[in-house]
Amino acid sequence: MTRLVVPTIDIAGWARGAPQQRRAIADAVDEAATAVGFMQISGHGIADAAIAGLTGAMDGFFARPAEEKRAFCPPSSSINRGYSAPRSERLSHSLGVYSPDDLFEAFNVGVQADQFLSLDLPIDTYSANIWPSRPDGFRPAMVAWFRAAQGLAHTMTDIFALALDLPADYFHPFTDHSIDVLRANNYQLPEGDVRLAPGQLGMGPHTDFGIVTVLWADPLPGLQILDEEGGWNDVVPAPGALLINLGDLLARWTGDRWLSTMHRVKAPIDGEGRVFRRRSAAFFHDGNADALITTISGAAYEPITVADHVAAKLAGSRGLQLNDKAHREAARLGAARAV
Repeated sequence: MTRLVVPTIDIAGWARGAPQQRRAIADAVDEAATAVGFMQISGHGIADAAIAGLTGAMDGFFARPAEEKRAFCPPSSSINRGYSAPRSERLSHSLGVYSPDDLFEAFNVGVQADQFLSLDLPIDTYSANIWPSRPDGFRPAMVAWFRAAQGLAHTMTDIFALALDLPADYFHPFTDHSIDVLRANNYQLPEGDVRLAPGQLGMGPHTDFGIVTVLWADPLPGLQILDEEGGWNDVVPAPGALLINLGDLLARWTGDRWLSTMHRVKAPIDGEGRVFRRRSAAFFHDGNADALITTISGAAYEPITVADHVAAKLAGSRGLQLNDKAHREAARLGAARAV
């Protein structure tokens, strides 16, 4: 049985590299995007201090009492901001597939409409953030990581353009007011609480919704990606690297030349039944709400706006409505082996 290998790609030479060096980086990204849909990126230039600030902010917030954290839940599940409590989401519903409640808790930060005063943007999509006053330094640390991950996401789309032999600025008009969201995740059951429903996971199987995801995660087991033979493959971040994976809209754009890879996170319990904690922070670069995504070449997809695609996915994962527009992804999950 073939096991997926997530390649590590050093992009340190991208910013000031010669054309040949940039071409080599773009070719490596193309190969990974075609074969796996995931890659480990080193040489990204993000300082260790930014990661330390992020993890400190996450540790401080998620350690707060449950009732205090719930005060920062958004008024509606359609508003992708603030706190999400454990067992309040089902990511597999974004594929139209039922699963028990996911175990993770999360805190979401995103771009706001008031950052683009010249545009008439939908408030629910570009919602105001919900900031807790504690722990101290939470907001600046989250904002610092948001900006660092956002910069890397823009670098990756520039690399994508070269890899696809598109104009260097091809993605810019589609992403200059992108729906960008940072989601800090905490996988931690109460000590001794290992009662799981059949098939219950830390985060259910799903594909990411937009263009590209920048993921920091603890170097611990949990994340798994689905291969073409229906097997689940463990992925642990390499030292100093950030995981990059592609979303549905980029797969549509490329006519499935590139993969939006199905992935999930196992419950935070080791092989001996002991509970452990795992953290991650996913930055989603989804594209402008009003951008119309049409296939460049390859497999045909109906054109769709970023807003409509993301809304249907969120109605599943957060609104708990089974998405009836994800037939291809649901078929892939249906063919997966139950392990």
